[in-house]
Amino acid sequence: MALFGRDKQMITADRALPGRSTPLDVPTEHFVTGHRIRPPFPEGMQTAVFGMGCFWGAERIFWQTPGVYSTAVGYAGGFTENPTYEETCSGRTGHTEAVLVVFDPARVTYEMLLKVFWEGHDPTQGMRQGNDRGSQYRSAIYYNDGAQHELADATAAMFGEALKASRYGEVTTEIAALGTFYYAESYHQQYLAKVPNGYCGIGGTGVSCLIGTGTSLD
Repeated sequence: MALFGRDKQMITADRALPGRSTPLDVPTEHFVTGHRIRPPFPEGMQTAVFGMGCFWGAERIFWQTPGVYSTAVGYAGGFTENPTYEETCSGRTGHTEAVLVVFDPARVTYEMLLKVFWEGHDPTQGMRQGNDRGSQYRSAIYYNDGAQHELADATAAMFGEALKASRYGEVTTEIAALGTFYYAESYHQQYLAKVPNGYCGIGGTGVSCLIGTGTSLD
């Protein structure tokens, strides 16, 4: 499903920027962990892609999560091939700022990553996150398979009820199959490790997501 709330302003494919066939130049290694941020990844690793607003702070949340092997920032959910940051910020690519999370399922489950996702931002704000406004800041989950899809839908419904009980609005998170994750420019990768006092607009609602507490997702 794809949920879009107020401030809907998604561009259509026929009006999107064309982009380019050549990928942007990005490093191979993670600035913090030294692990690969591009495939191939070690055997047994799995991936997830999330959008939580500005990807600088969102990426830091995930690389600090135990069981996460590596992270990278990029663009997903839109139409433009290999977009630049400036193109994405124009709102004319359809992409949102996204984080690729490479994780070891023996140490952290996809379900627990969803808990980090839901609690790490406000998924009720439509095409913005805090003071950051535009379709590139929308909340999103891009799933790789049916299992991830089911968990994304189930946790969205569960957390949505918790948000309503705390007088928040409807969840506006886009939940869709992952198309292509386009890596962002080198200077964006692990930005807040390189610039520790850099801007971070990420902030949760204070509402707890009950994943991992024994609460049923059925």
